[in-house]
Amino acid sequence: MNDHDGTSPRVYSLGGNAVPEQVRIARPTDKLEDVIAFYRDGLGLPELARFKGHAGYDGVMLGLPGKSVHLEFTRHAEGSPCPAPSLDNLLVLYVTEPGAYDRLNRRMQQMGYASVAPENPYWLERSFTYQDPDGWRVVICRETGI
Repeated sequence: MNDHDGTSPRVYSLGGNAVPEQVRIARPTDKLEDVIAFYRDGLGLPELARFKGHAGYDGVMLGLPGKSVHLEFTRHAEGSPCPAPSLDNLLVLYVTEPGAYDRLNRRMQQMGYASVAPENPYWLERSFTYQDPDGWRVVICRETGI
């Protein structure tokens, strides 16, 4: 547990007081272009970098929303299927400004991404849940999590 005096921003660290500069959440897909369209064009995540033909891999990094925390999606030339392991594996984006929350959900629906029923009823009254092309779910929640 980190000491905190209440006057400065709280900084969390890993064991040995290591503070990560960046966090990347990476997963493969066989539907790279469709996944990019969902996360970049639909959700509006900025494209930070893209690579092609790196040891048989193509990929993209998308910010959440900056580069300190980002998603990486990769496709291998020999196949990279990655169906979601369950309906309750979630990426949750907390968008608490009401206008921005409404605009983002309208945008997703106008692009043809219909909301789906969440597996966990906790999300029912406070969010919209969408399913990406691989079946992984993204929740856009209008309330702060913690």
